[in-house]
Amino acid sequence: MTTEQALATIRPDVRAMHAYAVQPSHGLLKLDAMENPYRLPPELRQQLGERLAAVALNRYPAERTAELARALARHAGVGDEVGVTLGNGSDELIGLLSIAVAQPGAAVLAPVPGFVMYEAYARQQRLDFIGVPLRADDFQLDEPAMLAAIREHRPALVFLAYPNNPTATLWDAAVIERIVQAAPGLVVMDEAYQPFASRDSLALMARHPHVLVMRTMSKFGLAGVRIGYLLGARDVADQVEKLRPPYNISVLNAEAALFALEHAGVYAAQAAELRRERERLFAALQALPGVRPWPSEANMILARVPDAAATFAALKARGVLIKNVSALHPLLANCLRFTVGAPDDNTRLLAELPHCL
Repeated sequence: MTTEQALATIRPDVRAMHAYAVQPSHGLLKLDAMENPYRLPPELRQQLGERLAAVALNRYPAERTAELARALARHAGVGDEVGVTLGNGSDELIGLLSIAVAQPGAAVLAPVPGFVMYEAYARQQRLDFIGVPLRADDFQLDEPAMLAAIREHRPALVFLAYPNNPTATLWDAAVIERIVQAAPGLVVMDEAYQPFASRDSLALMARHPHVLVMRTMSKFGLAGVRIGYLLGARDVADQVEKLRPPYNISVLNAEAALFALEHAGVYAAQAAELRRERERLFAALQALPGVRPWPSEANMILARVPDAAATFAALKARGVLIKNVSALHPLLANCLRFTVGAPDDNTRLLAELPHCL
């Protein structure tokens, strides 16, 4: 068989796709991926190392994964009546949800610009993806357009990132309530950036059994551990649980996550520091001529500059890596996304940025 013949066995739409690109960051100040810049204190690192060394790597993950699921539910403040499904990061959960609703004619709906994996996983399952543009001035939900799209397409799945990525917007709660009431299928509130937001949607989930809340430990401070979790009415969450690979959370990842939850106060203090730094960074960006930042409820700030490509390249040449999101959607023309870093990181960014505009 030739290479061409081998490729012909792959779905045409898959061959036309582009893989998710991760920017090389060696030697750069990394402010492109909304990671927590802080590591554990040295004494806790040593304790974690000793604990991981005691894990039985010769055994498949078993009860410890279930213990982690309940520990995450307790951390979120919900009771045992709430179902929990674990994912290898939120990405895997988005994929499982897409599989769960993949019936002929089914559609997935989400505001755009938003997290790119909602569309990617929908298309992998050959679901129709309906992107509803946000309002151009403030990146809030366009309520009439969202409700019209729901009436027309009757989506099986609606994703609402809360706050949104890349705009860092926390949308109007009353608008979300009306969207939830109108939705004929599941509504997933993606709370990846919940540690940095002023409110959440757990009460919404409690009122509406078709609302699920998705969170991750990545922004909590464990991006390298890859733990996502889905909360919701047990009967609904159990359907997604059926699709979860039996050993998708490694024993090392589960143990690291449990250790982190035992020291949640350390991570809460880190999140509080990042929220303070977010306000400092936002004020400094506002003061720069030609720069328009939007208010943020996450650990990132979206800002429009005169020439996003040139500013991105100039900052990278000076050793600072950010994210140029200007090509993701027309509403993001000349927009850059800045991850909120530690105080010294932000000071360096603000010292370099005026030379790069």
